[in-house]
Amino acid sequence: MQALLKFSRAVDWLSSGVGKLSMWLILVTTLISAGNAIVRKAFNFSSNALLEVQWYLFAAVFMLGAGYCLLKNAHVRIDFISSRLSARTRNWIDILGILFVLFPFCWICIELGWPLFIGALESGEMSQSAGGLIRWPAYFLIPAGFALLMLQGVSELIKRIAFLRGVGPDVLSHDDEPSEEEKLAAAMAAQLESQGKTATLPKAS
Repeated sequence: MQALLKFSRAVDWLSSGVGKLSMWLILVTTLISAGNAIVRKAFNFSSNALLEVQWYLFAAVFMLGAGYCLLKNAHVRIDFISSRLSARTRNWIDILGILFVLFPFCWICIELGWPLFIGALESGEMSQSAGGLIRWPAYFLIPAGFALLMLQGVSELIKRIAFLRGVGPDVLSHDDEPSEEEKLAAAMAAQLESQGKTATLPKAS
């Protein structure tokens, strides 16, 4: 089990790195979009290549960041149900979901996406827009993104089994804790309340 947990930590490290890269891609996409809009308005010039690279980067953020989302347990859950379940039940539900939903779905998307990528790579398929980009990098994001998601699914499966066997922490336990934003809001509210009470205290004579 320790070897599997070591593998899980390596996958988590990979997903964290790819996820952080995806965050930077959001900034790059925003800058390209803003720059393209400024150039179009100021100089009456536009580039289809710049427009399409925005789409490619935007797609990369979602496809490559899916594994990071799973790592951080940031995907949508039905909280009012899961919060009423025991820790073991939540982990068993996750195991079944990973095995019978996540893995088959990822495998189907890889199977369908890989031929599209190979076909575009071999044919040199280009965008139909004048000055557009080659298409295979966009097609490659489909199998690559789902492969990373599936790999992170293996890591999560290992962690769920480790918890059930009593050799690992419950990675779902933080679901019941407030988010960083909620903690910050609570701290600010407490500070404002403290300042309000201080302001209303009578001055010593």
